[in-house]
Amino acid sequence: MSTTRVRVQEQTLRVLAGNIFVAAGCSLEHADLIADALVWANLRGFDAHGVSRILRYLELFDSGESNPAPDITVDQTRSAVAIVDADSAPGPVALSTAMDHAMSLARTVGIAWVSVRGTVHTGALGYYTARAADYGMAGMGIVAGMPTLGYPGRGGAVVGTNPLSVALPAGKHQTVLLDTTTDFSAAPELLPPSVIPSHGIGGAGTSLVLELLASGLASNPIVSRFHSDKPGGRRHRQNAVLMAVDISAFVAPEEFMATVDDTLEAINRLPVADSTTDISYPGEPGVRTLQERRVDGIPLHVQLLDDLETAADKLGADVPSDFR
Repeated sequence: MSTTRVRVQEQTLRVLAGNIFVAAGCSLEHADLIADALVWANLRGFDAHGVSRILRYLELFDSGESNPAPDITVDQTRSAVAIVDADSAPGPVALSTAMDHAMSLARTVGIAWVSVRGTVHTGALGYYTARAADYGMAGMGIVAGMPTLGYPGRGGAVVGTNPLSVALPAGKHQTVLLDTTTDFSAAPELLPPSVIPSHGIGGAGTSLVLELLASGLASNPIVSRFHSDKPGGRRHRQNAVLMAVDISAFVAPEEFMATVDDTLEAINRLPVADSTTDISYPGEPGVRTLQERRVDGIPLHVQLLDDLETAADKLGADVPSDFR
């Protein structure tokens, strides 16, 4: 791939992505949701979850692993619990549905847990938890994905790089937005038995319990089927949990946000231990990138632009005149 980058404005990317997804069979509403989630990631520097994923989405549509026109259902099992059957919908569609439902429930009962069964590529998890923070709530989310990571004492890919996100509204500061994974880098099959990979059982164990929570409670196990001979066990899929907390059910929102501000400022006042280390709270680097890219545009490889134009032409989707 060419290393040359070109900057493209966010709205141009939204229009192009939306046009491509409509041409691929998505409804206008769903196409706009997917486009918004991908561009949101690019704007904050999470480029691996940005518009480069459009090509992968199209592959998943073509293979039948993802459904461009899903029949999503919501099963309300308790006053604060629901299960969204995603029908292999793209993650931005399924998880946005889940978080919106969680927020609606939380406004009534204070806190809500919504499981998502059988989605495909959830993207940047912070996109959904931040929706809750934008409405003054605390948002939390976890995802269980296909195995790609090792496990101490076992060879090969055993568990997924299961992400975890928490978004908390602040007062004077930007939203505190944690969006991380349980990734650990070392491959145990390449190490002697006495060596525990980076993060060790902590990272692997966290991946395991997130799989059990997201997949077990949705009746759609991933790991056990992946490592079995059952048909479709290795078919691409993900499960998730989205949670919303109405802060006013616990404390006055203004008091909570003041606590967030005071905590961040207390940390900022501490002596600097290493002048080479960036001192920031979760979400702050993404906001800085957002501010820069909103003005200067989103940098994308020329080869990616070529590939997106080719995909659009193949589908008969319009390419904005200012894309190049």
